Amino acid sequence: MIRFNNVNKWYGDYHALRNVNEEIKRGEVVIVCGPSGSGKSTLIRTINRLEPVNDGQIYVDGQDIHGNGVDINKLRSRIGFVFQSFNLFPHMSVARNVMLATMRVLKLSEKEARATAMGLLDKVGLAGKAESYPGQLSGGQQQRVAIARALAMKPPVMLFDEPTSALDPEMVGEVLQVMKQLAAEGMTMVCVTHEMGFAREVADRIIFMADGEVLERASPQDFFEHAQHPRAQKFVADIRHA
Repeated sequence: MIRFNNVNKWYGDYHALRNVNEEIKRGEVVIVCGPSGSGKSTLIRTINRLEPVNDGQIYVDGQDIHGNGVDINKLRSRIGFVFQSFNLFPHMSVARNVMLATMRVLKLSEKEARATAMGLLDKVGLAGKAESYPGQLSGGQQQRVAIARALAMKPPVMLFDEPTSALDPEMVGEVLQVMKQLAAEGMTMVCVTHEMGFAREVADRIIFMADGEVLERASPQDFFEHAQHPRAQKFVADIRHA
């Protein structure tokens, strides 16, 4: 579903991604982890061209996303992205936040868009909040609305960039529960997260990064029990002692 081919990214003299070669299969749940500044968020943001790359190719569902003639809006409409900060429109109701892109991009009628939105809000446990505004919701509820909004476009891929890091601890579980449900339904997911319990439970594969490089890729069991690279071993040890 997603393929990185010798991807490099610089910010001036800073080499943020170094020769990344990776494949993510359709229906696979991949957790990207590593210390701060390792390139995790940069990596995930290259998949929908929020960050351009300097070298290499990225393919999504067979399409070279940096190729000539790529419609960037169409590309992004097929890749759901859930940010750290929820990025909801504060002046719109929850339902309208979910409906907007389906009406603008997918050209659904208002009736169709509302039906889609209500189904997805029900899925994330927020049908009763459809006419509320983001400012009236908790952080966990806002993040669940953001997930519903991303799902409204029926994307084959969902990307999560530290979706729980801005939440109070008691709200983390409600967001992870929605993500677990998506994983169980076979959604292709790439998630940057510090929630290692979630990674252990849900991931098909863990990618460990440091200094812009992928240093280890393994099943959760192998990663947490038998990490190979010294940096990965230290990362796992630090989690255990946290």
